[in-house]
Amino acid sequence: MAPVLRSYVSGGWHRPVEEGRPLHDAVTGQEVARISSAGVDFAAALEHGRRVGGPALRELTFHQRAALLKALGRHLREHREDLYAVSAQTGATLGDSKFASTAASACCSRTRRGRRELPNDTVYVDGAVEPLGRGGTFVGQHVCTPLHGVAVQINAFNFPVWGPLEKLAPAFLAGVPSLIKPASPTAFLTAALVELIVGSGLLPEGSLQFVAGSTGDLLDHLTEQDLVAFTGSASTAATLRTHPTVVRRAVRFTAEADSLNLSVLGPDAAPGTPEFDLYVKGVVAEMTVKAGQKCTAIRRAFVPEQHVDAVVEAVSARLHRTTIGNPASEGVRMGALASLEQREEVRRSVKALADAGRIVFGDPAKVDVVDADPERGAFISPILLVGDPERAEPHEVEAFGPVSTVLPYASTAQLIDYAARARAASRARWSRPTRRSRARWCSASPRGTGGCSC
Repeated sequence: MAPVLRSYVSGGWHRPVEEGRPLHDAVTGQEVARISSAGVDFAAALEHGRRVGGPALRELTFHQRAALLKALGRHLREHREDLYAVSAQTGATLGDSKFASTAASACCSRTRRGRRELPNDTVYVDGAVEPLGRGGTFVGQHVCTPLHGVAVQINAFNFPVWGPLEKLAPAFLAGVPSLIKPASPTAFLTAALVELIVGSGLLPEGSLQFVAGSTGDLLDHLTEQDLVAFTGSASTAATLRTHPTVVRRAVRFTAEADSLNLSVLGPDAAPGTPEFDLYVKGVVAEMTVKAGQKCTAIRRAFVPEQHVDAVVEAVSARLHRTTIGNPASEGVRMGALASLEQREEVRRSVKALADAGRIVFGDPAKVDVVDADPERGAFISPILLVGDPERAEPHEVEAFGPVSTVLPYASTAQLIDYAARARAASRARWSRPTRRSRARWCSASPRGTGGCSC
């Protein structure tokens, strides 16, 4: 039997009181771990964060917290090869892992802004003194201080390293301890990350806790001083946001939910132009990096009617050259989805999208892979569709995998109408000629990354 993942709560490692359910290697299908949070005292864990982690962090200045995060970033970079090895079991290629690792390290290294923009103090004075009465007898001053609670982080399966760190870093810098609860399918990688962090001894006790498994009655014990940061589906976010304790105690709740991101090819970016090639390259990259399991992946590719065939041909040619298979094998450019359950979810979504259009590349039921069993592993072919933008499905159904739908438009006004039909908030990227003959990308796409930093 595979080892059971341990939680790190209340100052020590907790082994569950039951065997738990199995987690599988996304490539081979073999059981790699078991997961359960049975026996975790969630009330005690939250109290440990409030009474031990919180005071320890609040004693430190912003600059001291930033220095610890910088040291943590260096420590994780030194051990990134260990994380890469585990990451391959989630279906990620080495390129995928390096992409996520670079972003994760950036979460820690960005704390230089904490030293540059925040005072070497334990509080932050926000703005000038404001007169509120005559003669200066009544004035106001905003002063920001840390919450006396815990930042509960409920993360998605697609970024089991980057996801926790991008939430841990700002909470830690603000002086608030974190409790990390990763999604189960890839929790074994987050567990490896937490073991590295705890083993480093860099962070004050209580500033980081980790739960492997379900949340149990965790939310029942939240207070007005705690907060919840959730990443995942919009439906789950709605359920958590309306939890009785969250509502009754006005617990701060933020959600990064699924969205139908779009990319637009300008009508003057014709085949043969650098902008056309950049657009095609971007669509393919967003489909294949992390096997399309990114919140920033392009789901709706809007293309002028006269360029649809050219885009389909160019994207298909690039996808045809994409080698799929075992991430450990040389030349593999795209690995597996995170789990067999995720593959079935993608297939169901593709079926709904195909009802509103047609598949022009790939087969959701068949894929050729290198050095792996396509049925035991969670492999799926990249799927490119051409859809009807007048139908609801392309704007409401997200296939969270290597799937994108080309949607034709005839005018700017029509494009704006189609773009606004997405049920969830979308992030647009434009590629069009400029006087310098370069692509122009909106602020949702940091320069050089091709994706937002969410």
